[in-house]
Amino acid sequence: MKYLLSTYILFFSLCVLAQEKGNDPFTIDANYFYGNIAEHNSDISHLITGHPTGIILSYNKKTFGKNAWESRFNYPDYGASFIYQDSKNETLGNNFGVYAHYNFYFFKRNLMFRIGQGIAYNTNPYDKVENFRNNAFGTGLLSSTYVMLNYKKENIFKGFGFQTGLSLIHYSNANIKAPNSSINNVVFNIGVNYRFDNKQETEYIPSTEDKYFKENIKYNIAFRTGVNESDVIDTGQYVFYIASAYADKRLNRKSAIQVGTDVFFSNFLKTHIRYSSVAFPLDNVSGDEDYKRVGVFVGHELFINKTSLITQLGYYIYYPFDFEGRVYNRIGLKRYFGNKMYGALTLKSHGAKAEAVEIGIGIRL
Repeated sequence: MKYLLSTYILFFSLCVLAQEKGNDPFTIDANYFYGNIAEHNSDISHLITGHPTGIILSYNKKTFGKNAWESRFNYPDYGASFIYQDSKNETLGNNFGVYAHYNFYFFKRNLMFRIGQGIAYNTNPYDKVENFRNNAFGTGLLSSTYVMLNYKKENIFKGFGFQTGLSLIHYSNANIKAPNSSINNVVFNIGVNYRFDNKQETEYIPSTEDKYFKENIKYNIAFRTGVNESDVIDTGQYVFYIASAYADKRLNRKSAIQVGTDVFFSNFLKTHIRYSSVAFPLDNVSGDEDYKRVGVFVGHELFINKTSLITQLGYYIYYPFDFEGRVYNRIGLKRYFGNKMYGALTLKSHGAKAEAVEIGIGIRL
């Protein structure tokens, strides 16, 4: 299942790259980085023994307004990235990641914000015999996200430019298998970029869209699934199911607000409840508590071409067993196939504590 999930993450990320074909210029950039592993959890303090270093290589396809969504977002780039990281710790190992990303520009295109999503391979994951100290990664294949905020200048001299700034690189298997303390890297990066066809000046096409936009309330039904495990190592991986129903209202061409409900069938909780009743008798857990949960949520959806970014904040109204608290959050991507059907890849967590990566399908009516 973990290999299927990783393939899905990569496929979903590469869908971001499936844009309209054209002859727009493209750039490549190479960045060296140096930084720190953030101690977001005291359980990983023994893994922070040095300053991680690495490289970020990227391909960026430029946009100039040939499609309506491009001018809405100030003509972003889209592309693919590769990251190699030396974590400076033999127990933690090194990471190799591939990503799909967007670059968004601000302040006369001098400030670039990049967000990338993909999969990474760790060279030394947890093993209860050979590598029991690596409690950050329970699997070799990981979900990974990175964001980059850079000052960027292109085509300073014969196509070559310069960029520098800060990046955050996150690695986690989202509790597909314990342990999963995860790693967050805060790094300084510096690099060069090169623009092909640098002598060709392409003008930005201004938007011709009517600023007035109206759409009726839409109703969504979604089904999500995946595999996860509790924080207790070797308690077993179980399939979970989530049924969701919600309404959304478009505020404009970019944004919509959401309100709805989730029903969670988290099978790993069955084992976790039984374990807690035996291991922690003072917690007053009988072992017969219901493993199901029901939540209500509010959310936001940011529409970028056929891809959208969703963020949701929820609260359990049916909560028979206490696991990580009543408040939960979800962030992820949706990819529309036509006007109604969509696929989704989301991360559900309780604050910074991930519970599951969710693979979903849905319909918007």
